[in-house]
Order: sequence, then C-alpha cells, then structure tokens
Amino acid sequence: MSRAILPEPRDELKLLSSSLRLRMREELGDDGMMPFSRFMEMALYEPGLGYYSAGLHKLGEAGDFITAPELGPLFADCLAGQVSQIADELGDYDLFEIGAGTGQLAADLLRSLPSNHLPGRYMVLERSADLQQVQRERIFAQVPEFAGRVEWLNQPPGSDWQGVLLANEVLDAMAVERFRIGENGIERLYASIGDEHIDWSSGPAPAELHQAVTQTMKNSGITLQPGYRSEINLHLTPWLGAVTRCMKRGLALFIDYGYPRSEYYSAERSDGTLMCHYLHRAHDDPFFWPGLQDITAWVDFTALAEAADSCGLEVEGYSSQVMFLLGCGLEQVLSEHRLQDRDGGLAANFQARHLTLPGMMGEKFQVMGLGRGLTTPLRGFNLQDLRYRL
Repeated sequence: MSRAILPEPRDELKLLSSSLRLRMREELGDDGMMPFSRFMEMALYEPGLGYYSAGLHKLGEAGDFITAPELGPLFADCLAGQVSQIADELGDYDLFEIGAGTGQLAADLLRSLPSNHLPGRYMVLERSADLQQVQRERIFAQVPEFAGRVEWLNQPPGSDWQGVLLANEVLDAMAVERFRIGENGIERLYASIGDEHIDWSSGPAPAELHQAVTQTMKNSGITLQPGYRSEINLHLTPWLGAVTRCMKRGLALFIDYGYPRSEYYSAERSDGTLMCHYLHRAHDDPFFWPGLQDITAWVDFTALAEAADSCGLEVEGYSSQVMFLLGCGLEQVLSEHRLQDRDGGLAANFQARHLTLPGMMGEKFQVMGLGRGLTTPLRGFNLQDLRYRL
C-alpha cells in the first residue's frame, strides 16, 4: 500500500510526529543515520511521543487495529481452559501478562476462570503509562471484585513465582534490526532522517548483526541472494530470560503472527515481514508520520524456540491459533454461549470466525508454549503440534 492513499493525520498529530522526528535528529551521528532498530524503538516507545507512549487511541474500532481480546470474550474463554489445566497441576499460582493492551484480556480471563482456578495475583507488565491507566479503568469498571488481585509492574517479577505468563501480540512489537544482503555481504539498514523526510540508507553490518544473520542462515541451511531484505531480533534471548527468570514452574504462552524460520526467510519473502497499521490500514512504510502508527515485524518462532533452550525452558507445543483454541475447548465454549447469550451465540460465532478462519487470525497467528517443571501434556496442543517444523 502506498503512502499516497493513507489518510492525512490531524494537524495536532502532525505536530506530535514532527516533535518525535526532531528528537530523533538529536540522536543522529555525523552521518545522519539511525539504525532501524533504534528508529523503531523510538517510534513506538519514546516517552511522551512514541506510538504507545503518547496517549493515542490505538486499539479497537476507533484505533488502528483490533486484537483478539477486543473482539469479545471468546478468546479469553478458551485461554481459561489452558490456564485451568496449569492451575490443576500447580495448585496456587499467579498470572503474569506482558503488554496487556486495554486490559480486556485480563478482565475476561478473571471473569471466565472458575472460582477454584483464580490466580493469587494477576501481574501486568506494561511499558506505556497511558495504557496502564486504560487497563486500570477497565479492570475496575468490568471486574471490580477482582481488582485487588491485579498488580502493575515496572519490571519483570524479582522474586520466585509459579503460574502462567501470557504474551499476546507482544513479540511483534519488539524493535528489530533490518538487514539486506548486498553484493559485498550483509548490510545494516538505517533510517536517514532529514528535516522533512525519512528514507532508507545502508552500511556494512556491525559485528553483532553480521554474526547473528550468518549463524541463523548457517544453522538453517538457508542461502539468501543479493537484494534480499528482512529482519532479525537481536534481543529476544535476553528479554525472554528476564521475563521468565523467576518463574520456577509454569507455562509461558506466546501468541503472535509469525512463521518457523524456513518460511520466515523463504526466497518468496524477499522484502521481509515489516508491517505498519494506521486507522485499520496495513501498509509497509514505517516512515509515515512516525509515532502515529504501529510498526511490527512477524515473529521467527524458531528463534523463540532457540531462545527458550538458552533460558532453560522446554518447548511444550507449537501450533496455529485455530488448532490451539480448538484444543482448549472452543466448540464447548461456543455451545455454552449459544445456550446462555441473549443473541443465541451470534456474537460468539462472529468472534470464532475471526479467530479461526485461515484468511483472518486462524492460521496467520501461531501459539508457542514454553514450560518449566511441567509434567502434563498441554491440552492446547493435543490436536496439532508443529514442533517438527521448527
């Protein structure tokens, strides 16, 4: 999608974006270039100016995109089946959600879990102060009886805990390096930030990026041709280690759009996976009014499995979202909605189509479970387990 057909922002939002671009220029070196990973980090998280930090309305029909929890409670109802299984094995447990969006998943999960499977604590790690406030308001408005269980954290838990970590559409928003295979080797892609425009530029890859790309391709037997562009997350392993370090027993569930590595770096995907969302329009221009749009990169689930191994976690399962939700009892949940809901389950059926159809979320979104100290096979992966594709 070209920049020309995207709606123009309001003047006050243009001013916000221009202020962010000025702050970016203050960080530039003499060459006027910024590594794309740093540009993405600032565009999303720069205090007061980044997409997730400037108080913009981001989620839902009035925002830029809709996540699974925003469709309705069906997603949480299914997740509750998997969480309940872990609760049965562990006994007392906590829930730990990273990047909780509007707080809708937290509210729906607390409402959906049986009383004997409620967590002692529902911990939320959220970088955006704006979203923290949105989450608090939603929790107190929808499930005030459970508000005392919810805690907001500024960093991952620092003391031992056991339970379930949830990360829905979190990994795709981590800043990635963008690289290109040049005629003379691997190049790093930069944002060249001028007074009015931002454009791509390139230079030789620094040692860390060069080694990461080279090792990734060597391990997978992949050969990339000159001109190929893509992304790689250099911080996945230390990040995963930080958020799971104190989880003594439990399950970490990651739900996101992505591929195993052989598909992520396929020859057909020669321009990478970078995707932007602006007013429910998906496009590929990350430099369109920075700070006013979401920027994401699809997840290399093979890299997540490798990071798990480095962090002492076991890959307990890997599947498409549709098969995971079916394994968690989607059909039974739908039957209950048909019996209980005033509309006879029409809204639940709509949600199910959006969550499961291949052209929507069903196949594009993948689910990976990483465990520590678990003994019971996870019900979410009992219908499909694609670990062999990693």
